[in-house]
Amino acid sequence: MTAPLSPRLLSVATASPPHVLHQSEVTMRARDIFGRRQGEFDRIAPVFENAGIRTRRSVQPIAWYSEPAGWPERTRAYLEGGCDLFIAAAQNALDKAGLQASDVDTVVTVSSTGIATPSLEARAAERLGLRPDVARIPVFGLGCAGGVTGLGLAAKLAKATPGSLVLLVCVELCTLSFRGEAFSKANIVATALFGDGAAAALVRAGDRDGAVEITGSAEHQWPGTLDIMGWDVDAEGLGVVFAKSIPPFAEEHLGAAMEGLLARMGLAREDVGRFACHPGGAKVITALERSLGLPQGELDIERDVLSEFGNMSAPTALFVLDRVLERPGPDVTVLTAMGPGFTASACALARVA
Repeated sequence: MTAPLSPRLLSVATASPPHVLHQSEVTMRARDIFGRRQGEFDRIAPVFENAGIRTRRSVQPIAWYSEPAGWPERTRAYLEGGCDLFIAAAQNALDKAGLQASDVDTVVTVSSTGIATPSLEARAAERLGLRPDVARIPVFGLGCAGGVTGLGLAAKLAKATPGSLVLLVCVELCTLSFRGEAFSKANIVATALFGDGAAAALVRAGDRDGAVEITGSAEHQWPGTLDIMGWDVDAEGLGVVFAKSIPPFAEEHLGAAMEGLLARMGLAREDVGRFACHPGGAKVITALERSLGLPQGELDIERDVLSEFGNMSAPTALFVLDRVLERPGPDVTVLTAMGPGFTASACALARVA
């Protein structure tokens, strides 16, 4: 009996909203908003300079963030901007693969920065041209790990039904969580880091299309770490939780966890030609290099994506993967990210002839 073909990545593509926010402009706007606490803000302000971010994209112009916003205003912005980005990212992935929306059998939607019922893929279905019988799988709560975990889920779904086409779309509008009334270190750090964006991927098993096989995926959750990252939900919307400093945690713990992740995917450390990582921030990237035993500066694409787009949560790792796959590269790439839980997620990809 012939072994089933591994799921293949047919394309990966990205999409960005129209408003470009320069870090210097964001810093000045934040200083104005928090001006009543100028002295305290100035002590925290270096995070804007040290974040490794030059620009990021937003679904709203910068003036929007100076006005009070609650659940209704944030949700309207999420639904409008999220649907537009969903369609743009999905269409870009379809165009790259030479496919139509009507070819899609299953849609996996990953988003943790807003609430939509009906979910985003249902709202976007007619505009995009999805079939009425398409299977819909919306996923909430994965945060920054969502792009990697979502790709692993898409691969498993494709493998379960060879020949079916699975569309993964990650949409995150992180900037909508900004709180002008909440002067906290977590809110300031989020303001310095967060951007909006979307990414999509097409996966299919059972044929030889696509130059990249998805050979495995795995996750690791550290016990007793639920408070490291997440959302607080209150009357105003979703408020960011950064209860512990993530860079030192990553530097201390990710390396050992990665050994287990690789083993569960049938890999050893020496098999990996490149790690493609979610760039949560400049200090996080440095911590990842140290924890994974990489030369300083190895994660150059990650730094470029962070500088241009900021931390977009779930889509960011796929922005990195898109650029990694554009280069002539190693046979095996491991895509990895950390997110709420606190969790590390990994997905192994192998180039094929």
